[in-house]
Amino acid sequence: MATETAGQRQTAQGPVADAPVRSPDVRPMRADARRNYERLLTEARTAFTEHGTDTSLEDIARRAGVGIGTLYRHFPNRTALMGAVFQGEVDALLAHARELADAPQPCAALVEWLRAIITHASTYRGLSRALMTASADDSSGMARCSVPMREAGGALLTRAQQAGAVRPDVSIGDLMQLTNGIALAAEESPDDPRLADRLLTLTLSGLKGERHH
Repeated sequence: MATETAGQRQTAQGPVADAPVRSPDVRPMRADARRNYERLLTEARTAFTEHGTDTSLEDIARRAGVGIGTLYRHFPNRTALMGAVFQGEVDALLAHARELADAPQPCAALVEWLRAIITHASTYRGLSRALMTASADDSSGMARCSVPMREAGGALLTRAQQAGAVRPDVSIGDLMQLTNGIALAAEESPDDPRLADRLLTLTLSGLKGERHH
């Protein structure tokens, strides 16, 4: 997936869904700037849903009624825009992970959360590929999504490992890559709606700890 930048503009931290991340000494956005920001997020979410994450940024700016320069002032590159668009869904996944933190069956909780990730990734074509790329680059605009996801998943994985349900040598990084890979495979095979579940089942069979063999 190509990443678009705005010349020599400095890459900012990934913005959140409701307002961009700004240092405390920076004045809040003017009302017109906030309206532009929110319109860009709305149009980007629609475009990513309908056409995938590779959709033209120029088209998103046009649909929002602003110039491409305005888009880049709010979002220095494509991944920063993607991180802002997906923040709401990521927040929901993080909340779900917290709900599962004390589940009586740690392995089942981990599996439920991984399935939720696959469902989330299927909403936007190209998201799973972006998350796979972001996992290797914590400075990416998508790191705002991928880093807390790894932390939440790591807690669920640790519980499953402590229960003996998952092998101790399994890392959350590898597991997240496998999950995103499954989501990508399902995205490429839309005529096989059960593919993701089959692949996840195969993956989990290789994760089981000694107590579950």
